[in-house]
Amino acid sequence: MTSVYPGPGSLDLRPASDPRPVSETERYLYPEWGPIIAGAIAAAALAFVLHSFALAIGLSVSSTAPTWRDASFALVALSGLYIILAALASYGLGGYLAGLIRTRMVSRDHAELHDGIQGLLVWGLATLLTVVIAMAAAQSLSRLAAPSGSEAGGSASVAGENIIAFELDRLFRSDRRNTDLDYPRSEAARILLTTSSHAGMQPDDRAYLVRLTSAYTGLAQPDAERRVDDVAARAKQDLSRARRSMVVLAFTTGAAALLGAAAAWFAACAGGRVRDGEPVPH
Repeated sequence: MTSVYPGPGSLDLRPASDPRPVSETERYLYPEWGPIIAGAIAAAALAFVLHSFALAIGLSVSSTAPTWRDASFALVALSGLYIILAALASYGLGGYLAGLIRTRMVSRDHAELHDGIQGLLVWGLATLLTVVIAMAAAQSLSRLAAPSGSEAGGSASVAGENIIAFELDRLFRSDRRNTDLDYPRSEAARILLTTSSHAGMQPDDRAYLVRLTSAYTGLAQPDAERRVDDVAARAKQDLSRARRSMVVLAFTTGAAALLGAAAAWFAACAGGRVRDGEPVPH
């Protein structure tokens, strides 16, 4: 019984392997994308799990709940430190996997450089995946945290209104049951957001806000003025605290990204040493 496979010989149509060695330029221009994609997926998945745990235990000062105002600077710093540690763990895992499952090299010449470049590519792709996941999560959370109201409430709300939502409740607090507060509430939010600007809230805006408060709450003019001044001071404090928190978190996020690139580089080199059977230093 003859074999179906023709075997080696004149009928073997498979292309012969190229005996020429692969140049260094070709190694740089054509990296192994399979290990890179696998490492990036692993890094993004671990980052998602770690940040989910952070949200569960309260290591996040970007919540729209009113209790976020009580967050101290220590909590902000701890949240930033957690972001850095999560980045080191996630990018380190992705880089290590990319270096470990990469094709074993015949020679260790320039192997550290090749593996490090693989790690950097993992870092870049994992960062893009993390940004996409974060944007999708932010859109879903923003829809859940949008101010409730009538059908026009979503369109009438303004950016940043959730930060001073509790102060708006204080401003329009009354025994009356007003069901048409969507636009006045958003209008008051836009005025209160100007308290954090360099010029502050203008006198004419304050006077209009006093009249608006008096009309919808039934307060007398002096009482409405005191309430507007108190709410404006609280709103300014809330916006200032939110700005400081976001500056700290933005700085730590950038630092985490840079440190993550270094972690992916060295982790990929470590994975390459294990792949090639070399001892890994502590």
